[in-house]
Amino acid sequence: MRHETIEKSLSLMMVLIVVAISIGGLVEIIPLMFSADTTEPAEGIEPYSPLRLAGRDIYVREGCYNCHSQMIRPFRSETERYGPFTTAGETVYDRPFQFGSKRTGPDLARVGGRYSDDWHRLHLTDPRALVPESNMPGYPWLLENTVDPDLITTKLKALRFLGDPYTDEQIAGAAAAVQGRSEMDAIVAYLQELGTNRRDRR
Repeated sequence: MRHETIEKSLSLMMVLIVVAISIGGLVEIIPLMFSADTTEPAEGIEPYSPLRLAGRDIYVREGCYNCHSQMIRPFRSETERYGPFTTAGETVYDRPFQFGSKRTGPDLARVGGRYSDDWHRLHLTDPRALVPESNMPGYPWLLENTVDPDLITTKLKALRFLGDPYTDEQIAGAAAAVQGRSEMDAIVAYLQELGTNRRDRR
């Protein structure tokens, strides 16, 4: 009888569906919030330096995550091509995460150190100069735009409020660390560090 009552009432059915999904979601999510594997940084993982943080923000602003994932799944086909699979502890300082779900271009989780700075600069300015079949757009304006020192200082303060372990000295020196640096410098610095902490575990 209760079964028929639920099936005949659309609003009651919708409420119960929401309740069921919410309970299921909480059962999966809450334990992860208290697991050290997902909340503590993995070995070698440190908060972003001011220049790398600026580069990461440029990476997000330009929509790089739309074509490049940063999550290597635990499959042989992926670990042989890209390196060790991604763990939650590698991404504790990422807000938002750059996992992505599309690979128009290769996964970038372990791209750090694979190419020179000059290679990255040319590739970001004119991708087809290095990869003729590439459909990646160029980003020449990154060479002209400079990083805002005041904005980076503000961001470090905000991230410390959220729990990132930036010291007073790091925050005080953030503006000087990016003074006069181009957005191209920043994004190259960001890319050159991706995955370098796990390269030796391949």
